[in-house]
Amino acid sequence: MMHRLPPLLRGLALSLAALPILATAGEVACPTLADVVQIANCPTEDELVFTFNGYCSDNRRIYTKGPEVCTDYQLYRKLKNVALWETKDGAFHAYLSCDLPPEAIRQAKVTQVSVSKDGKMTRIACTYGPDIVFAYRSHETCRTDAAACSADPASCKATCE
Repeated sequence: MMHRLPPLLRGLALSLAALPILATAGEVACPTLADVVQIANCPTEDELVFTFNGYCSDNRRIYTKGPEVCTDYQLYRKLKNVALWETKDGAFHAYLSCDLPPEAIRQAKVTQVSVSKDGKMTRIACTYGPDIVFAYRSHETCRTDAAACSADPASCKATCE
């Protein structure tokens, strides 16, 4: 049957047949952080001061985190002094404080897992401490056993379908 297709369609059919079949996520385990990498640079102190002065003075009324961050530079700095981190495979990501030492991030152990829904997206959040939360997003429906995670870090995972 394949030989009866025009050459262009035959090539397309062969290309599609060679693509890997995308499986559902199945089980999504919270990653160990030993190999996470910082993707974005941390802002410099000069950049933070500049954006605090410019952003807070011009757009204070639309600042979604509340006006208090625009009245105290330290609050603003805590909110904005972050950089994007990812697992090596790019599946999990987090915006982490640039004040956290990279060694502390890489040595953190998972303590909690949760699943939440935002529209059609499902977010699996793996918590490693008060300021370290790595997230995985999917269009699949996921569930988790949070109680099992608190008892055994190896159980910090979600099942998605």
